[in-house]
Amino acid sequence: MLFGTQTINSKGHLEIGGCDTAELAAQFGTPLYVMDEDLIRSNCRDYIKSFRSKYPNSKIAFAGKAFLTAAMTSILRQEGMYLDVVSAGEIHTAVKGGFPTERIYFHGNFKSASELKIALQAGVGRIVVDNMQELELLSALAAEAGKTADILFRLTPGIDPHTHKLIRTGQADTKFGLNIKDGSAMAAVTRAQELPGIHLTGIHCHVGSQCLETDAHTTAVGIMVEFAVEVYRKLGITFDEINTGGGLGISYPHDQVPPTIDEFASKIADAYTHAMETLGLPNRPTLVQEPGRSIIGTAGTTLYTVGTVKTVPITEAPGRRTYVAVDGGMSDNPRPALYGAVYEAHVANNMNRAEGEAVTISGKHCETDILISDATMPKLIPGDILAVKCTGAYNYSMSSNYNRFTKPAVVLVSGGRAELIVKRETLDDLVRQDVVPDHLKR
Repeated sequence: MLFGTQTINSKGHLEIGGCDTAELAAQFGTPLYVMDEDLIRSNCRDYIKSFRSKYPNSKIAFAGKAFLTAAMTSILRQEGMYLDVVSAGEIHTAVKGGFPTERIYFHGNFKSASELKIALQAGVGRIVVDNMQELELLSALAAEAGKTADILFRLTPGIDPHTHKLIRTGQADTKFGLNIKDGSAMAAVTRAQELPGIHLTGIHCHVGSQCLETDAHTTAVGIMVEFAVEVYRKLGITFDEINTGGGLGISYPHDQVPPTIDEFASKIADAYTHAMETLGLPNRPTLVQEPGRSIIGTAGTTLYTVGTVKTVPITEAPGRRTYVAVDGGMSDNPRPALYGAVYEAHVANNMNRAEGEAVTISGKHCETDILISDATMPKLIPGDILAVKCTGAYNYSMSSNYNRFTKPAVVLVSGGRAELIVKRETLDDLVRQDVVPDHLKR
């Protein structure tokens, strides 16, 4: 399955955005993250159009944790998107990219005093408060700075979505947010009315990531609206916006079939409207969505160079296994090790080569570093360029220097043009922050 602007050219090479991936590998080296600019923009536009057609008073905020660079924030600005950030570093990246800070939502279960000061100074549009301690701290900091912080409360709707246990966030037992059922959320809303420097604008929840169905999302929408109605009836307060997070999944292996963006928007908007009408909410708050993976995931491809190919006996059963080692691994894509994430790959320099054998694609780290297990692939030889698809989300953003590997470059492709948006790290970059105390120099 090919995504976005991916095609096969007359040489039998994989092209993305009109750029020959074999030539990209030769020019920029591997491993290399290749981002399809046209697909990123198309997905942003589809989200905005789909949600506004179903519920005109909608905002779409990109979840920066999925992939964030200064260039990415420029694309988001041009497409009229909002931005979800979770750290001082992500705020700083957005500022450096020229992103309007009033369109930023600042999340996180533990925001330090210094981070909150940075957010207030930068003029971040919404601070999504996670807990009572943070609420009190933010009030004090805002009052000290002579500012008023527009906030949302992150709430826990008590939903367990059908996704990997490590990327569920909406269940009752979670580090995130204020629990609705035990009264913590109502207590926070009540306290917010008493504090200086605080303006409560709405509520937020997030049920999880890589969700391939909508039941958890639509249930959460109903719970959030029900809470808004309860707040109105008890305190006479209405919210300006209700943010229901993101979490729509993508097709990693081809047999994963999530709803389309338009189908997802229909389900969420219908549930939102139905809940407001049924439960009697007196106003119609802005509906905010925070997609990340479903915008950037399929827009990214990682190119590797095949190194060694070797066949070994299988310990557990008769037979043999072929390992194909590439020049990257868990430092540029930790998700298989973290979540058991499943990927598919192409031979980028020979897309027409017939499939031949089951192989295991491994990295070159000092670990059992498996990128893809038991993949049916054409016969691979050293020097082949392997294209692992759907690596746009949580690959660059979670990359590391494990084993002192340098982080790959990132190129943005469109219309036959390839532009560097993140430089490849050098060996000197690895030691730039190292300090040798004087007593170790003797």
